[in-house]
Amino acid sequence: MDSSILHVYEDEIQSLEEEIQLLAEKYEESQQESTFFSDEEILMSIKSFQREFQGESKGHECLSDLKVQLESLQTDLSFLMKFTGIQFTSHCKKTVEKTRNRTVQKHRLSGNCHSLSFQLEFQLLEMQNKENVTAVITDLSIVMESGEDSDMSKFVSSTEAHGNLSTFFRSLPCYAEWCEHRRCTFLHFK
Repeated sequence: MDSSILHVYEDEIQSLEEEIQLLAEKYEESQQESTFFSDEEILMSIKSFQREFQGESKGHECLSDLKVQLESLQTDLSFLMKFTGIQFTSHCKKTVEKTRNRTVQKHRLSGNCHSLSFQLEFQLLEMQNKENVTAVITDLSIVMESGEDSDMSKFVSSTEAHGNLSTFFRSLPCYAEWCEHRRCTFLHFK
């Protein structure tokens, strides 16, 4: 066999092995995401879809109900954004680990509140026992464009250390509003 033909075959084998590796990784990722739902939830979803498509009239009613629910959720979201001033611009969620009674998800959020933008990254650990589910936030990281404000830096550091997102989201609108007032005041005097 000619060495150039042998080299072509080796290159082809190498590219096929790389493609197999890539497809295996994609398959594993999709398997991890699909294990996020229990077998019971999957069966319930299948039965729900079957019921939805059994009759056209019932399907139209379900579709109109979904539209009403979507409009209601959009109204609620709009109200919350106006009320708090917080607007989320992106959210990414990835399941890192999934076992029978433990789930670890990595979340990445970004958004803004008035004129301040922020980015959050954290892991959500959900543990399930017989009675209830507990959720714990770990590895919280907050990045904000707050300039050189030492008070805000201290607050962010404390929030990251305690993993307390509710305190962060309760305090952020007030802080951002006063930052906006301060900015407008300084612009007025310039």
